[in-house]
Amino acid sequence: MTDRHPEEFAVAVPGGDLTVLRWPATDPAAPTVLALHGITANGLAWGEVAEQLAGRATLVAPDLRGRAGSRAVAGPYGLARHADDAAAVLDHLELDGAVVAGHSMGAWVAALAAVRHPGRIRRVVLVDGAVSFPLPPGVTEDDALAAVLGPALARLTMSFPSRDAYRDFWRQHPAFHDAVWTDRLDRHLQRDLVGSEPELRSSCVEEAIHTDGAQVLLDAEAAAAVHRLPCPATLLWAERGLLDQPQGMYDAARLTAAGLDPERVTTIAAPGTNHYSVLLGAGGARTVAGLLLAEAHPAG
Repeated sequence: MTDRHPEEFAVAVPGGDLTVLRWPATDPAAPTVLALHGITANGLAWGEVAEQLAGRATLVAPDLRGRAGSRAVAGPYGLARHADDAAAVLDHLELDGAVVAGHSMGAWVAALAAVRHPGRIRRVVLVDGAVSFPLPPGVTEDDALAAVLGPALARLTMSFPSRDAYRDFWRQHPAFHDAVWTDRLDRHLQRDLVGSEPELRSSCVEEAIHTDGAQVLLDAEAAAAVHRLPCPATLLWAERGLLDQPQGMYDAARLTAAGLDPERVTTIAAPGTNHYSVLLGAGGARTVAGLLLAEAHPAG
């Protein structure tokens, strides 16, 4: 399989220009899918999915404002702002009735975009995200973010003397074992760096991460979106958690208790994956790519 590298273009949004990555399809008539990344990620998080698509669809993935190539796009931040930015990308591409996918925080954004822009989005694919649960009693928003994101959040206040040091930092992450680590994963993580050696830092704007994280945990509009979808959705959930712990964010019982409408939201398990490998690993990405193609070419 040929390693695919995306092209970049800019989309004007309030506050600046959003950087958007595009992996073109082999056939210009093939469908286009808009893909939204997680809270401290960037558009290259979708690189393994693009590889698995193998040119059968065009994949478009913005760096959300406050991250990577869109770091300089001004606030305000928040999930509704990202949802409206996603609609701006659809406008730029002149896409109606689109398929939109999101991973982790991006899943909340995808669902919210469908609710805020009805008719623009035909189907959504939600990858280990979009379903909210109340915080346990006594757990603060900051505590919850730190517990859930772990090293991904801690790195925002760190500096790294070299790109190799940053790579070594991520290699210690429990979710990124050797079976997951690829050159595409490495490029995704390295895209996050700004500055120069020996003072490299994450591109993520801390205000953006904390604003967006608080809304994933607590925002009523974002929590309600998956229950108010005006279009069909598929939710693919990882078996294991963000730190590769045995309990993932979701399981069949939790999703049943969440009260999702089975006529509107189809839930599918991704055995053997964790919150990251469900998108970044070859097996998980192959499943996601298959779902995107199925949604882009619905039966009948």
